[in-house]
Amino acid sequence: MTDYAALEKSVAGRLLARTSLKPRVQLILGSGLGGVADTMEDATRIPFEEIPEFPPATVQGHAGAVVIGRLEGVECVALQGRFHLYEGHDASLAAFPVRVMAAMGAKALLVTNAAGGVHPDFGPGDLMLIDDHINLTGRNPLVGPVVDGDLRFPDMTEPYDAQFKDAVTAFAKQNKIKLTRGIYCALLGPTYETAAEIRMISKLGADAVGMSTVHEVIVARASGVRVLGVSLISNLAAGLSPEPLHHEEVVAAGREARPRFERLLRGAVRAMAQAL
Repeated sequence: MTDYAALEKSVAGRLLARTSLKPRVQLILGSGLGGVADTMEDATRIPFEEIPEFPPATVQGHAGAVVIGRLEGVECVALQGRFHLYEGHDASLAAFPVRVMAAMGAKALLVTNAAGGVHPDFGPGDLMLIDDHINLTGRNPLVGPVVDGDLRFPDMTEPYDAQFKDAVTAFAKQNKIKLTRGIYCALLGPTYETAAEIRMISKLGADAVGMSTVHEVIVARASGVRVLGVSLISNLAAGLSPEPLHHEEVVAAGREARPRFERLLRGAVRAMAQAL
């Protein structure tokens, strides 16, 4: 069993040695959304290839780098890309960067993803604030020995921080950024869901569906990191559109939404830092 408690401190120390900044907020930027990190000031960019404990990013739209810099004057550490279970990684590794960034001092997590729209009112390009999630991957990153500092049985009544959500909702309204709210459902992948599975997911109460995020959030909450989540609705889920699903659509939606997404994330980072 991998000793992630020992590894996170080692990796965090090596990353901090590359910068004079002390990150307060961590960001995970999903498919097609990593460009926000390219706008950070005083930035240090460290490719995954230079971090032996990190596997390479293999998914289109994931640059595969850690970026440490300032966003809206807030010292941040951002992950351009993530590790997915469908790439063959276990859930503990998928969430390992959250542990590393927390060990660097970042005690708030802004997690993003590209997701299929399940709610009938959602369309490609919409931004959805994640109110809650459903984990249908069949995996939990806390299985095994308790990592030092983790809760054995973390409460998941409110995995996404209410104060963060209220602040970002107010920012979006003030800046006329359309922001919906809903439930995110995670499946293992890598296949897109069948139309029958989407009907099931809808009956369970989900508004969007994807293949990531929940394991990162679980580890964040177990280790005391506060979380805000935002999904980019990149396409309509299976059975809701006559068109076949493909990953290029996901990446293209990220490019189209980048100006609105970046404005929202900048406001979110500022609000989260003020609340810490």
